[in-house]
Amino acid sequence: MPVDILAIAAHPDDVELTCGGTLARMKAAGYRFGIVDLTRGEMGTRGSAEIRAAEARRAAEILGAEFRESLDLGDGGLGGIGRKEELAVIDVIRRERPRLVLTPYPDDRHPDHRRAGQLVTDAAFYAGLRKLETARPAYRPQATIYFPTFDPREPDFVVDVTAHIETRRDAMRAFESQFHDPNSTEPQTILSQRDFLDMVESRARQHGALIGVEFGEGFITRRPPRVDDLVKTFAGFEPGY
Repeated sequence: MPVDILAIAAHPDDVELTCGGTLARMKAAGYRFGIVDLTRGEMGTRGSAEIRAAEARRAAEILGAEFRESLDLGDGGLGGIGRKEELAVIDVIRRERPRLVLTPYPDDRHPDHRRAGQLVTDAAFYAGLRKLETARPAYRPQATIYFPTFDPREPDFVVDVTAHIETRRDAMRAFESQFHDPNSTEPQTILSQRDFLDMVESRARQHGALIGVEFGEGFITRRPPRVDDLVKTFAGFEPGY
């Protein structure tokens, strides 16, 4: 059965830190989604690929994903980007036939995030070419939508995730090997700093403030979404009026 949304990111935990609340909200609304990690995160400073795989499975269960898989394209460079990597992503898109694809904005501090965003953008387009023959028929999603990762970006639209913030928090905390642990003897990273998750949540508060809610997740698109009711779209932006 096709999924409505396919979230494709470079590493396990990328999705949870950026659009986990949106996925939880879509699940609650009756939509189906899957998660694809392009790598196993084996180059991560803390933990191991095996630990992150177990954490990723737990996080996917918390969010309500229909499935989660890793394409194992090579962490720390995605093994280079060529036709082989494109075809791997094309195959997943043609297999799952998502309406929407969510992926990192293809301009970020982390090279893997940049490469992931560009790879998925290209693959989503090429997946619709009928003369590109693979084992599955051609299919192109309605849109590829980007979430910012480390670098802040002004969103084109924001999803209210206030009602699903606890689910988002639980999914992020599933990756406990990556975050602050005062008893850990592993090297410190940006993610393991004491205030990292607070910073992630402060961004959600900032995005929420843009639309007059407590928590939001911002997204970037190359094609603007259609607005059918202009009045309802901006309802509640100014409390008391």
